Amino acid sequence: MTTLVLGGTGKTGRRVIDRLTALGRPVRSGSRSSSPAFDWADLDGWPAALQGAESMYVTYYPDLAVPGSQADIRALTELAVESGVRRMVLLSGRGEPEAQACERIVQESGLEWTIVRCAWFMQNFNEGYLLDAVQAGVIALPAGDVAEPFVDADDIADVAVAALTRDGHAGRVYELTGPRLLTFADAAAELSAALGRPVEYVPVKPEEFAAGAAAAGVPAEDIEMLNALFAEVLDGRNAYVVDGVREALGRPARDFAAFAREWARDPRG
Repeated sequence: MTTLVLGGTGKTGRRVIDRLTALGRPVRSGSRSSSPAFDWADLDGWPAALQGAESMYVTYYPDLAVPGSQADIRALTELAVESGVRRMVLLSGRGEPEAQACERIVQESGLEWTIVRCAWFMQNFNEGYLLDAVQAGVIALPAGDVAEPFVDADDIADVAVAALTRDGHAGRVYELTGPRLLTFADAAAELSAALGRPVEYVPVKPEEFAAGAAAAGVPAEDIEMLNALFAEVLDGRNAYVVDGVREALGRPARDFAAFAREWARDPRG
């Protein structure tokens, strides 16, 4: 069963590819740099990317919460059915109405589906837009003091691969979080302890965050999306822990402290 991984160079996509490859499963990366290429903005290129795939792991760029995602997910699921795809795992976000609308499209598609609905990734601190801030020692975000149950991308990948390769996961919505709530100040303190150097969280206004991100070279559309996400989902709606990792895998989710210690041991990882 060949698996197409859309977003194969992303935080969870590359981990899914690594795991499927280790299992000896045929896998194809779907990204703008792959061959055949997959670009969410180029619908004409989708059929070639899906050809021969029997299962799919789908991550949407830039985020399912943005306008236009529903139309793209609908077009993709319809093409998947036409192309002979049997199983689809969709990466989704907690507390995002637009994302949940996309989930329903997949659920009504006729495919064997699994939804992996996730909290904010721990790896945003060391693989994403927060890395430079952590390295500089100041995380300035418009997140107030709201707590978030950060989830490990390795846990997400493990759940996705289980759903792609094993029976018993079809028709399930797995909501994934870490095992405890942390504010961004808490997360900064955990990083400080693990890395052995000061990391401080500074709450800022959205316009201050936008100005700082722009100065750091973050594209304007990404800044707009991030500010919208901070305003929408970091309002307390997701400040609770669930046990989706255990439901899917029979083991607990990894804690933020373990993530921080591992990063400290291997800053390149």
